[in-house]
Amino acid sequence: MFTSLLVALVLTQAPAPAPASGPVLTLEGALEEASKKSPDLQAAQARLEQARALPLKAWSGYLPQVTASGTYLFNSTEAKIVLPSGYYIRDVGVAEGPAFDPSREISPENPPGMPTSLILFPAELTEATIQRRHQLNGQLEVTQGLILPSLWSAIQSAYLAEDVAELSVDNARRELLFAVAQLYYGAVGLREAVGVQEEVLEVNLQHEKDAEVRYGLGSVPKVSLLRAQIERAKAEQDVVRTRNAYAAVRSSLAALLDREPDFEVERPEPQAEPSGNLEESAAQRPDLRAARVSRELAEVSRRGVVFRFLPNLVALARAQVGNAQGFTGQYGTWMAGLALNWTLWDGGLRQAELREASAKVAESEAMLRAAENRVRDEVRQARLDLQSAEANRAKAEEQARLARENAQLVKASYDTGVSSYLEWVDATSALRGAELSRINEQLNAELAALKLAKVAGLFNP
Repeated sequence: MFTSLLVALVLTQAPAPAPASGPVLTLEGALEEASKKSPDLQAAQARLEQARALPLKAWSGYLPQVTASGTYLFNSTEAKIVLPSGYYIRDVGVAEGPAFDPSREISPENPPGMPTSLILFPAELTEATIQRRHQLNGQLEVTQGLILPSLWSAIQSAYLAEDVAELSVDNARRELLFAVAQLYYGAVGLREAVGVQEEVLEVNLQHEKDAEVRYGLGSVPKVSLLRAQIERAKAEQDVVRTRNAYAAVRSSLAALLDREPDFEVERPEPQAEPSGNLEESAAQRPDLRAARVSRELAEVSRRGVVFRFLPNLVALARAQVGNAQGFTGQYGTWMAGLALNWTLWDGGLRQAELREASAKVAESEAMLRAAENRVRDEVRQARLDLQSAEANRAKAEEQARLARENAQLVKASYDTGVSSYLEWVDATSALRGAELSRINEQLNAELAALKLAKVAGLFNP
């Protein structure tokens, strides 16, 4: 992991100036900055706030709905009607009206009864305006759902969706912080590699000076001086490349922290190997819990489709006011009642949606089983990787110790003229490789312990 990153960066980056010194950023500080300032986490938090609005939207369907409206109309004509509001009975002295003919149907031309001299005369007239030229109307309507089966599952689904979003944000936070930790360890390894390369360069500079002196005295051939110069040039190039790789990793780390790469890193405290029942703790990882809630959400959604086969009952009330009295003789009216809505047949849409929802339940159950199997495999793999990393670190430290001892012995022999310059160069190269390998394997072991904690759900800075 870290070894491949280090090798790739060292071999592919172009030369760059040496990294500028700056304040030291610890691993804990980097994780804290990422938690507070990372744009990715801020975006995830914004998505969580959106999900938290879902229950409010779902409950709105079960809360009173109040609407108000008003209109102004200009009519071309004004309509009025005059109606009697009382009558006098008067005797006009002469019988009026036709006589009733029983052989014919009752009609205005054949009224029942006999002609009489009594008539009805309006005692009072009332004028009612049906339509004004300038007409104003206002309306206030209130509806309240009483039985809305489709909302029962919608409300529950909204709360489950909020839980899924919260778990997803928690998982995204852990993934981001683990990526920060990986880059931090990569930066630490490259910074220590810079130190090793600088030490190698210093040794090669001394070798070159020593070879120049010996060549001037005629004690070594010119090929020894050329070899020393080649090794010195190669060491200078390695230093530049490693510094550039270190700067590149710091830049990537700074991008995750939303800051400038004006900092140095230091080796963190050794990571303790996770202990306990890792499989049991891994079962509580946010991504697995989100998968379980998603399965429950699919089941609730399917139940919601079933509820759509039931009727809806709504209570409603409406009040109206205008500047025309109409037939009631009042400027305002109101009404209240119940409304029942029951869709008996919708062309088979609900049946198709029920089939689709059942398939989604099966899909969510399969995805949950796959996620559980993947997590168990990740724990097993991470445990094996940690064991391999620990063994590699122990061997790398042993090889570095032996290479250091060998270099000291060869240097002493070279100073006394027993060993050749090529043997000294080979010993120095072996020591450099062993030191770099020691750094890589130490950090690989630290990252392996960190990864095991992550896959077991124990990495939660």
